[in-house]
Amino acid sequence: MLSDSLAERLREILGHANLLLDPADCWTYGFDNSRRQLSPLAVAFPTTSDQIGQLIATARNNRIALVPRGSGTGTTGGAVPVENSIVMALERMDSIIDIDPGNRTMHVQPGVINDAVQQAAAEHGLFWAPDPGSSAFCTVGGNLAFNAAGPRAVKYGTTRENVLGLKAITGAGKEIVTGTNTTKGVVGYDLTRLIIGSEGTLAVITEATLKLLPLPESRRTVMASYASIDAATRAIISIMTQPVMPCAVEFIDRPAIDMIRDFSDADLPQHAGALLMVEVDGAVDCLDSSVQSVSAALNNDGLLEQRIATTEAESRQLWATRKALSPALRKIAPNKLNEDVVVPVTRIPDLIHGIERLSEQYHLSIVNFGHAGNGNIHVNLLYDNTDPAQDASARQCLRSLFTLVLELGGTLSGEHGIGIEKRDYISQEIDTASLDLMRKLKTVFDPDNILNPGKIFPSP
Repeated sequence: MLSDSLAERLREILGHANLLLDPADCWTYGFDNSRRQLSPLAVAFPTTSDQIGQLIATARNNRIALVPRGSGTGTTGGAVPVENSIVMALERMDSIIDIDPGNRTMHVQPGVINDAVQQAAAEHGLFWAPDPGSSAFCTVGGNLAFNAAGPRAVKYGTTRENVLGLKAITGAGKEIVTGTNTTKGVVGYDLTRLIIGSEGTLAVITEATLKLLPLPESRRTVMASYASIDAATRAIISIMTQPVMPCAVEFIDRPAIDMIRDFSDADLPQHAGALLMVEVDGAVDCLDSSVQSVSAALNNDGLLEQRIATTEAESRQLWATRKALSPALRKIAPNKLNEDVVVPVTRIPDLIHGIERLSEQYHLSIVNFGHAGNGNIHVNLLYDNTDPAQDASARQCLRSLFTLVLELGGTLSGEHGIGIEKRDYISQEIDTASLDLMRKLKTVFDPDNILNPGKIFPSP
C-alpha cells in the first residue's frame, strides 16, 4: 500500500483524474496477454513528458518500481507489475503530433494505436510497415518496446528498420533525443535501435519519429497447400530466391489446418501437411506478372492445390483461413504457451519435425503457424495448467523446444520479447560476457533499477 505522502505526491504530479489507487481499479492493469497477474500499488496515466520525468524522480526517491505499459497485448509478461510497483500506463499519450508526407515521416506519442497510425498515414497515400496481429489494439510504444513487426516484415523490415528517432527519459531521469529526422545518419552510437526492443527497462519513450512508406496500388493473395512440411519449405525457399519479394509469407502446419477445418467453414484440402498464404503487392500494371512469378515458385511435386484471389473479397476469404486459428486455439485447451521462435528458413522442416517428436514425448498438442518468410514460427503448446502433470510437462517441453531452436541456429524470440516468460532461458542463447555487458548498460540507463525490473534478465 502506498504511503499517504507518496499518494499525495502522485496527485500533485498527475491530478486526481490521472491516478488510480483503489485496488479494484488497479487490478485491471495487473496483467497482460501472458495471463500472469500481480496488482500494482497504483496506476499512473501521464499525459506529458514532464510528468514522466517527475514520476521517475519520485520513484527513485521512494525506491519504488515503475512498469511502463501500452495496451497489455504482449504475451511474455513484459507489462506485468512486480512487487512494490506502480504501473505507468501511457495510453493517454495518444497524439499524432504531425505528419510530413514530403519527407514520409510521422511524429507520434507512445500511446497511439497502431491502426490509428495506419489510418492517418493512408490519408496521404502512406503506411507504417509494422502490422502485428493485434494492430487494432496495440500501441506504438508497445510495438517499439518489443520490436513487434508482423507479417510484412519479410519485405519491409521490423520496427527497428521503420523508426528514425526517439525522445525518451532514462531511469536516471535524463531526457534524451536519439536518431535523426532523415533516412541516413551515422553520428554517434545507435541508441534508437538499442532502446527499441529493450522492453521499457532502459528508458520511457515519449515520442517517436516513424518512417512511412508509399501504399502499394494493389495486393493479391495466393494460397497453396502441400503434402508435407518439406514440400512447403522448398516452396518458401523458391519464393524467397526469385526476384519478386512478397509482402507476406504465412505458414500453417497440419495440426493447425485440422483445427481450422474443425472450427470454421474453410474449404481446405484433405491430407494437407502444410499450407502457405502468400501476399504480393505493388503497382497494378506489374501485379499480374508478379503473381505469376510467385505462383510458379510455389509449384513443386508436393503441391496439392493453389488458389489465387482475383478480387479483394476473395483475398479476405483466403485470409479468413489464417484468422480462424486464434479463436480455434481457445476452444482446444484452457492454456497455451505461445512462443515466437525463429530459425533459418531452410531449417523449418527440422524445426517442425522436431516439434512433432516433442509433442509425442511430452504428450502435448502443439500447433504451429507464423511468418515463414522470416523463419519466424509461432509454436503453441496447448495444456491445462490446473493439471500439475500437464503444467510440468509443458514447462519441460518448452525448455526442450528452446534447445532445439538454438541447435538449428535460431533465436528464442522474433517479436514477442523476453519479459518474464523467457528470462530464465535467455542464458541458453546469450553468452555470459554479453549478458554482463547488457546488465551494465541497464545500470547506466537506470542506476536504481526502477524501470521494469525483473524483466529480460535471469535472476543472478
